[in-house]
Amino acid sequence: MLDPLEVAAEPNRRRLLQLLGAGERTVTELASEFTVSRSAVSQHLLLLEQAGLVVARKEGRNRFYSLDRQGMAGLRRLFEQFWTTELDLLVSDAHNFTPEARPSRTPERPSPEHQAKEPS
Repeated sequence: MLDPLEVAAEPNRRRLLQLLGAGERTVTELASEFTVSRSAVSQHLLLLEQAGLVVARKEGRNRFYSLDRQGMAGLRRLFEQFWTTELDLLVSDAHNFTPEARPSRTPERPSPEHQAKEPS
């Protein structure tokens, strides 16, 4: 089985997952949202299916794709492994950050008394 985190990291596949989050769609419907070919979208969907993130069902000539709930739950668990106490502290610090505490990005100009006087 493919690494779901690695498979989902690719931008086109992430977009497919986002679109499928709204519900089941055909390959043709999904492909209409991309500038790449329908064939390329089908290849991305195949990888997502092999990684266990989407499921496909065939009805007549159409293939309908939807998110695999168990696969997406597994992906979420993988992602949550990266959320550590240190990240929680960083978020807390960001929420407590005030603009006054931020260092100025513009260089300070020397005061007039510190500027060298040019001879007249």
